[in-house]
Amino acid sequence: MNQVPAIKLNNGTLMPQFGFGVWQVPDAEAERAVGTALEAGYRSIDTAAIYGNEKGTGKAVAASGLPREELFVTTKLWNGPKQTWGRDAVLRAFDDSLSKLGLDHVDLYLIHWPRPMREDFVAIWKTFEEIAASGRAKAVGVSNFRPQDLDRIAAESALVPAVNQVELHPLHPQAALRSEHAARGIVTEAWSPLGQGKELLTLPAVTEIAAAHGRSAAQVVLRWHLQHGTVVIPKSVTPARIRENLDVFGFELDAVEMAALDALGTGAAGRRIGPDPAEFDV
Repeated sequence: MNQVPAIKLNNGTLMPQFGFGVWQVPDAEAERAVGTALEAGYRSIDTAAIYGNEKGTGKAVAASGLPREELFVTTKLWNGPKQTWGRDAVLRAFDDSLSKLGLDHVDLYLIHWPRPMREDFVAIWKTFEEIAASGRAKAVGVSNFRPQDLDRIAAESALVPAVNQVELHPLHPQAALRSEHAARGIVTEAWSPLGQGKELLTLPAVTEIAAAHGRSAAQVVLRWHLQHGTVVIPKSVTPARIRENLDVFGFELDAVEMAALDALGTGAAGRRIGPDPAEFDV
């Protein structure tokens, strides 16, 4: 089993730096995919209410036979459709996620999107404070939040998000946001860490480094994330790829290689593939 390092969150909770994501994995396939990941050595699993696969994820966790304290399970509040989320609605959604997962607590609970045009995420965060205090979530955080969104939480709450999970990859490296997180004591977690499709993984800057190390392009990009201190949650349903993605602890990128990958996100080359958090709403 690979030795995945742990990152200490701002409340003292330890979070594996490398985990398994299940976005776009149908519930019927989630049990097998998550089971394969747990067998391969993953101990952190990232799901969300909107993914529709919390049941399959929970079945895999139960079937694994692993002690609960060895696992780190994340899920997220889908704060849609277009409505204001009050305390009771948030608590019902959280209870529903726990029920589907078959767990009495999660290790991390996130607000999935800020949706700043609704002006309700601070109220949602107040309920997250209750959830954290109850112990039913060991840590709470956010996803896709911008610095100004984090400012609004800080102005009205003493509880700092433990994690901000954002789109992050060499084509959209989020250097300024990562610096903001470091200053605030927030851990950066990357979704879509390998970009979308094969575009990123076929760029010469990536493939040349991969060839030099005798590694895959995906392993090189994942190594880039780890060396930047980012928590990473790649997704795959292919057993060989699930195992390969985790095999990134036997080599290191040097400063020149890191700089070459950093440069992919500068200028016109850098771009996001997902929605803009300032505009996204459903």
